[in-house]
Amino acid sequence: MSPDTNLDLNDPRLQEMLSKKIAAATALLQQAASHFAPTAFANSLGAEDMLLTDLIAKEALEIEIFSLDTGRLPSETHDLMRTMQKHYNIKLHLYAPRPDLLEAYVGKEGEDAFYKSVELRKACCHVRKVEPLQRALKGKKSWVTGMRAQQAVTRCGLQGQQFDATNGLEKFNPLHDWNEDEVWAYIRMREVPYNELHDKNFPSIGCAPCTRAVKAGEDTRAGRWWWEEPQHKECGLHDKNA
Repeated sequence: MSPDTNLDLNDPRLQEMLSKKIAAATALLQQAASHFAPTAFANSLGAEDMLLTDLIAKEALEIEIFSLDTGRLPSETHDLMRTMQKHYNIKLHLYAPRPDLLEAYVGKEGEDAFYKSVELRKACCHVRKVEPLQRALKGKKSWVTGMRAQQAVTRCGLQGQQFDATNGLEKFNPLHDWNEDEVWAYIRMREVPYNELHDKNFPSIGCAPCTRAVKAGEDTRAGRWWWEEPQHKECGLHDKNA
């Protein structure tokens, strides 16, 4: 995914398609806020999540926005956190890893043990992402994500609304049927702030040591955990119900 996509933003067909998808995504967000409250949006600061932030802010929906500060995020992601809060005048709730769990993992396995095996990488993700997510979702009846079905083989068949059995609450994926061009057309049309790393061929952005730029012809998730097979490329936040 790149913000430099050659899109004709004045194309009536694109505008019509976007209008329909924006309406559908907004309806799902309203459904979460109205019928499954309290709800929260897990914002990773990627392009999709900035699109949803824009929708939530402009619709003034009662949806808490939070992010998982893993302790190893790129500086550009932290920059966007500050920009986003100022741009939309909203509060971003941050959840960090538990110090005791992080100390135990690093002390036993090492700071960069995630390169050694899928199991150790997922263990790191559990400490830095999954456990903080569980705290963020405590007391909630639903949560919202920016996942799209086209992003990865692990997300094929993703639905707009589904029950998250792992966390025991409803899960909404308002952009499940959007493609990359539509996401970037929205961002460009509405001048949505986005992560500077997208300008450097980082279509999918996670922790700094686990993310690289993609090469021409590679898929969107190729830069995430690039040393692993595609079927393993989930952190534990979504892989059981994607």
